[in-house]
Amino acid sequence: MNNPVRKKICIVVRSLAGGGAERSAGLLSIMLSEIGHDVHVVSVLNDIKYPYAGDLLNLGIIKERNSKLVGGLKRFKALYKYIRQHNFDFLIDNRPRVNKLQEYVVAKFLYKPNRTIYCVRSFNLYNYMPTNALMARIWYGNAYRIVSVSETISKKLKNQYHLNNVITIHNPTDIASTTILSKPKIHGDYILYFGRLVDDVKNVSLLLEAFEKSHLYKAKVKLVIMGEGKDRTTLEKKVAMLNCKEYVEFIGYNPHPNSVIAHAKYAVLTSHYEGFPRILLESLSLGIPVVSVDCNSGPSEIIKNGENGLLVENYNTPALALAMDTLYFDNALYQKCKENAKRSVLKFNQDNIAKQWQKILN
Repeated sequence: MNNPVRKKICIVVRSLAGGGAERSAGLLSIMLSEIGHDVHVVSVLNDIKYPYAGDLLNLGIIKERNSKLVGGLKRFKALYKYIRQHNFDFLIDNRPRVNKLQEYVVAKFLYKPNRTIYCVRSFNLYNYMPTNALMARIWYGNAYRIVSVSETISKKLKNQYHLNNVITIHNPTDIASTTILSKPKIHGDYILYFGRLVDDVKNVSLLLEAFEKSHLYKAKVKLVIMGEGKDRTTLEKKVAMLNCKEYVEFIGYNPHPNSVIAHAKYAVLTSHYEGFPRILLESLSLGIPVVSVDCNSGPSEIIKNGENGLLVENYNTPALALAMDTLYFDNALYQKCKENAKRSVLKFNQDNIAKQWQKILN
């Protein structure tokens, strides 16, 4: 891609590990670097697992030395010095912003509004914005841009906060995710959930309930759960109480998940809310159909029902169980969805998403 103007860009992240938002931030650094920008990444936590590009300032090392107030002041001073030293053309803030007093200080005294782009990566706006609309406009109304990852989030930001600097740039598919390694050591057919095991967000409990109501395990189809999180033990205890327990397998976090995804029959998403879910993007980009609840936000902007997967009313366990059965047992439907999978997410490839970022950076 032609890049007539090279920019110096700082991407601030909570970490580069743990979830789809963090992976997407890492991909953003790679995309911007590949089109010729000078990229720097600042991580608040010392948790670096996902690929990224550019120079890294790891504030997490300071936090680990001193997590108290003094350590916080040292991190603030280090970031302030780093931003002033490099005089970035743009700063892209990808962090959740939940400590409102802290975020006021960051917005007003650390960042330069006309050079700052705030990302909103979840339909749960209160992870990113103050509840008070006037306060939100005072803090973020004069920012260069607020970039949301779905049209639904953008609409909510505009309606709830009356902000006029909001645009939508979706999360990209990961080109590297199309590389498939050796077949995983999972015997027989399986369907797959992968992501954080945080039930008050991902609602894996709904998936377990629907799997037990389905006919899948009676046909010896497994449910494989790939990931880690604070609720893994609780979910394992729930599984132990199910009739289908022999067919549910937890395999933990996998830094190279491609082969597990690529050999699944399909992937399932049952979240309470999302941003623009990577589980759907990464599965479809590998040619794997999906079943998803129609949560806010993202699934309805990715899935064309009956074409690349099935979209189901959220919190409707019988409907979800039926959809899971249908996509497995209806071979004609399954083949249609599988054939359409990769093609359906081409518009979200890195080249297209990079062009959208390039447009606002230039």
